[in-house]
Amino acid sequence: MPVAAGGFEQAYNAQAAVDTKSLLVVSTTVAQSPTDRDQVVPILEQLVALPESLGKVERMLTDTGDFSGKNVEACEKANIEPLIAVTREGRQGDWRERFTEPEAIAEDATPVERMKHRLKTKAGRAAYALRKQTVEPVFGIIKSVLGFRQFSLRGLESVAGEWQLVCLAWNLKRIASLRLGA
Repeated sequence: MPVAAGGFEQAYNAQAAVDTKSLLVVSTTVAQSPTDRDQVVPILEQLVALPESLGKVERMLTDTGDFSGKNVEACEKANIEPLIAVTREGRQGDWRERFTEPEAIAEDATPVERMKHRLKTKAGRAAYALRKQTVEPVFGIIKSVLGFRQFSLRGLESVAGEWQLVCLAWNLKRIASLRLGA
């Protein structure tokens, strides 16, 4: 993958889909692409293929790195509500906007327009807020507590297997915590 100082480095882009309630990793991918945008469809395919006994995936919460019209449409096609940040938004604007609902959206709105509108609603903002407290702690704990900061293996297939093992270790740790009531 390209590096900031110029040139290339053997690196991998690991992704994980995490359940918002249990914080268990339910899907993983690894790519040799520096951007996350192309990882949404492979994750969606895995989520749709999960056993029905695990429940239906209702929505995908992800950051701006994953935004594209193609990804929004892919989510809708999979009957998964997309909540993908379009831009990095700070706290600009009038504070009252956070406590009001947006105007109704046109019936002929595109999938992206519908998603942007959902992100402006109180329910959409509340749902999207779960992203930071779901996936970010999982990655942080994998790095800090489990001590996983780099892959030991080389080659995409080997690294994908290693990433699955790391996520399995996280899941075992999390299941133990859930059973203990922590």
